[in-house]
Amino acid sequence: MKTAAEHALEVESAFLAGAAANLKAAEGRVISGKWFRRADHDRAEALRAAMIDRRMFERERLSRLPHGRGFTVRGYERRFFFGKKLRSVAVASVLCPPGPLLDGSENPPPVTLAELSAHVRELVTDGKAPHLIGVCSPSGFEESVYLANLDLHNVRVVLIAPRPGGGWRVASTGRHLDERLMRIFDPEDVGEKVARVRREIESRRTDLLTGGLSADSMARRLELPQLLVRQAFEAAARQDDELRVSRQDGDVYLYRGAPADPGKENDSMSLAEWIKSLFSREGDEAKKINVLAERRAALSGRLDRMYDDIARLEKREADMVEEGRKQTSQVAKRRLASQIAHLRKDISRCNTSASILSKQINIISTHIHNLELARTGTAAEMPTSEELTEAAVNAEEMLEQLSANDELVTGLEVGLAETSISEDEAAILKELEGDAATTKSTNVSSKSADAAPPSRASGQKDRGPAQAEG
Repeated sequence: MKTAAEHALEVESAFLAGAAANLKAAEGRVISGKWFRRADHDRAEALRAAMIDRRMFERERLSRLPHGRGFTVRGYERRFFFGKKLRSVAVASVLCPPGPLLDGSENPPPVTLAELSAHVRELVTDGKAPHLIGVCSPSGFEESVYLANLDLHNVRVVLIAPRPGGGWRVASTGRHLDERLMRIFDPEDVGEKVARVRREIESRRTDLLTGGLSADSMARRLELPQLLVRQAFEAAARQDDELRVSRQDGDVYLYRGAPADPGKENDSMSLAEWIKSLFSREGDEAKKINVLAERRAALSGRLDRMYDDIARLEKREADMVEEGRKQTSQVAKRRLASQIAHLRKDISRCNTSASILSKQINIISTHIHNLELARTGTAAEMPTSEELTEAAVNAEEMLEQLSANDELVTGLEVGLAETSISEDEAAILKELEGDAATTKSTNVSSKSADAAPPSRASGQKDRGPAQAEG
């Protein structure tokens, strides 16, 4: 796992590389000027001072920390023959206070409005020329920064911060800026944005089984243009035969259908026949599944929007209840009580509508499931009962024949072993067995003879003293 310092250094490098390429492409088109000059800057001195204050002197550690690097691109136009006039100033800078990183904090705090204002004022060199400043913070910005207006004359500020799920959050402070100016400081190219949408689709594949994905909601979730999300949906549908794209109510939905059979297409069906065929017992199941899945995706999108509306109404109700508790005037409390009563009725109506949509989705999902089961069983081409019985009988006969052949081969091997010895070999074998028996009996006799004398000696020794006593 990366440390906070490593993450900040990686963010700094990625942002500056992307911003440099975008600014180079925007020179003379979005950024005013005939020729341009670039100057790099950093905050390495401030970083060294912070390390000295903490009695840190390792050069290797200094190289692993972000230096607050940036660059300035100035655009000029010719005046008369040898003169020049400054037409624009574009600045890309990284704001990363070194204190939390040097103290070992794994979650550095976001940049505050005061820190941003001081940093921007340091970057403004000539107030007469329009400045476009992009400030990137690896730890992000406080939410109040996005709503505040820096109130700097002839200066427009773009805030860039990495998103936890990938990509970048690019926004302006206070007033709205032209999208072309904001894209200059977006280090993520179109290919990376499309790849991020594809990863989001892969992570939400379960939603494709029960409904669909809305381009509008995904664009808000990923903070991407809706047109780009639509293009990513269409690219995903082209690569997967089961994915479909539908446009309904001004939105684009991605849902999972069934691969169509080209040999069964019929474009001559009338509208009434088409509607009747959806719930009929006969017809092309794949086409029915696609139409019903498209309808389910649209209903799922409506249900998601309904839940969002209910959540907003509930939040508004909670705020009004909290406000009513703080009020001391009875007139204000009665007014809030009336508003809360109407709001709760609206919430109840929305819940009823959501319940109806949920039931419709359940009915369509059940019908799609049944159609998929029927289509899967038809495509499998299972064998009939007669074919299964015939195969079982053939297998049983084969096993019986194999068992009989095995017993026959075993008997032949035993008989062959018994008849393979000739009469001479049998006589020699008997002679060898006799010699072995004679040798064995001789060995037994010699052993008994060797053991007998000690027994007699011991007997005489035992009887000797008895005779002497007599």
